[in-house]
Amino acid sequence: MRIWDWMQDFDRRWIFMGIALAVIIPIVTGYTLPLGKPAPPTVAVHDYVEGMQPGEVVLISIDYSPSSMPELHPQAMAVVRHCLQRDLRVITMSLNPQGTALARDLLAQIGAELEAEEGVDYVNLGFKPGVSQVILGMGEDIPTVYPQTADGRPISQVPVMEGVETYDDVTLLIDFAAGNLPFSWIAMAGERFDQDLAVGITAVMATDLYPYLQSKQLIGLINGLKGAAEYEQLIGMKGKEATGMLGMSAQSIAHLLIIVLVIAGNIAYFASGRHRRR
Repeated sequence: MRIWDWMQDFDRRWIFMGIALAVIIPIVTGYTLPLGKPAPPTVAVHDYVEGMQPGEVVLISIDYSPSSMPELHPQAMAVVRHCLQRDLRVITMSLNPQGTALARDLLAQIGAELEAEEGVDYVNLGFKPGVSQVILGMGEDIPTVYPQTADGRPISQVPVMEGVETYDDVTLLIDFAAGNLPFSWIAMAGERFDQDLAVGITAVMATDLYPYLQSKQLIGLINGLKGAAEYEQLIGMKGKEATGMLGMSAQSIAHLLIIVLVIAGNIAYFASGRHRRR
């Protein structure tokens, strides 16, 4: 049997196995491909955080659910890590009911790795219903909107919240979201209270939010899994901790394998002469 006929009759189960290995091996071994130059909107978020002074406040809204974790969770983890490394105060909240648990686990993991203290270096305020009421209310008085933390402690007893009364006391607000909530933050916190804003979004949302970068209503934007990998690269993350870079490497290797297989399959089809017999 000629090589072309053999390729035409190749058992597709081996192809499935090859794709699985292309995804699994980079993640297990920690192998990452070069990313190239990070996108300017990602660099803008990094540079803004890098320019903040120790003790300044970053308010992070975790507005995504587990279905969007592959793209958004690596973004949030990289940003929280960077903020705590810079000795910034990190306050998380959520306008998505599923975001509270994600924020809790994220803070616990990064806090343990960096030996940051919960309540002193970071705190999770939890979920509040009513998007517009929450965003506008925090511009007037944050302790009124959030009188206690997600685990029930009064705000007055949490050192990291000392002096944080309104958006005037928040240097940067970052929203990680898979839906339309970034537009609410822009319209209500950004325009109404002149709050500096950045967003972390899924790749499919990017084209809708890039105009807000051009109008200076956003200071930066982290776009999908690639944006997460770029941010990890900017803060020097490597190995298995850099889940964004690992995800991009696995995705890229699998895509390359698929391209090679498509090209090989077409060559085999035409070289075998089957198209003529048909």
